[in-house]
Amino acid sequence: MKYVFAGDRKISCDILNFLMNKGFKPEVLIVSNGKNATHSQELIEISGLSEKDIIFGSDFKKEENINKLIALDVDYIFGIHFPFLIPKNVLDIPKVGFVNLHPAYLPFNKGWHTPSWAILDKTIYGATLHFMSEEIDKGDIIYQKQIEVNLDETANSLYHKVLKLEFEVFKEAFDDLNSLKPKRIKQIETGTEHTKKDLANIQELDLNKKENIGALLDKLRALTTNNPNELAYFINENKKIGVKIDFIELN
Repeated sequence: MKYVFAGDRKISCDILNFLMNKGFKPEVLIVSNGKNATHSQELIEISGLSEKDIIFGSDFKKEENINKLIALDVDYIFGIHFPFLIPKNVLDIPKVGFVNLHPAYLPFNKGWHTPSWAILDKTIYGATLHFMSEEIDKGDIIYQKQIEVNLDETANSLYHKVLKLEFEVFKEAFDDLNSLKPKRIKQIETGTEHTKKDLANIQELDLNKKENIGALLDKLRALTTNNPNELAYFINENKKIGVKIDFIELN
């Protein structure tokens, strides 16, 4: 199995370590750069690749790098929390396909902020390994598993839980991937989808609005992420006051 690895975040390090321990080293590594990159250096160290076999940021879209990837004749490109849109000319490079790991149970929660919308939309939730397509998160499914969304979970705690499930999904799908004939299950037509901007549209709390306690609790849970800029908030004396929620089990 020949592959190119594109990733960021700790989950990508875990999966690259897993592949390396199985005896599969990437031909090329594509990592994030800039202020939002978190684990690029760690991925480089895990891969053991030389500088000539590492591509940074959106440079994978450059003609010279596309030609380089084509010449490698790889079976897969694995995208693990890789924060870039992938154009068709790159999706078409690997012989088997460009494979993505998504923290949701597709076709539910395509797109952004999947734990938040799983709470708000009360959808099935989990992790999915799938082929990437030109339409975001709509490619054929290889393998997926569900996870329970508990009432005392925030988007942040649920995200950490689904990260562990994503790793399980990849490990359990490995033999199928290594066969070079992985399952391809078409996604059903129905599902849910959200853009990055959708969360911002529900963040402001109207202090004069009467609201169902359960619905308000769900909103506060869904907006308690690891990013303070995504908190629910209200305006007081021209100040924006963020609100987050925590759960404590009482005796």
